[in-house]
Amino acid sequence: QLQLVESGGGLVQPGGSLRLSCAASGFTLENYGIGWFRQAPGKEREAVSCISSSGASTNYAASVKGRFIMSKDNVKNTMYLQMNSLKPADTAVYYCAAVYLGGCPRPIHIASYEDWGQGTQITVDS
Repeated sequence: QLQLVESGGGLVQPGGSLRLSCAASGFTLENYGIGWFRQAPGKEREAVSCISSSGASTNYAASVKGRFIMSKDNVKNTMYLQMNSLKPADTAVYYCAAVYLGGCPRPIHIASYEDWGQGTQITVDS
């Protein structure tokens, strides 16, 4: 059974940092395009970042570019989202997702992702 499990969420002050992890089981992330997404209260889910299955393409939403860094560790079968200089506007539930042999186009196609984690809450507040 394919499963993605996020961890690392929580409360952080503006300007702080957090690292989210997303552990995959039941499949090998190496063969999958992966992405991070977020949904704030009352808003639609939006794409944050993605990496193609080949690793050749990486994209970030304009709102997080330069502050967030996405990566994956094929040995640990885990993807990460390092979030720096956090702002209150970053408050949301963050989801990881994967799609077999997926690319990472611009803009990021949320609907193309097939497997999703359960989400983890990030709250940026003083």
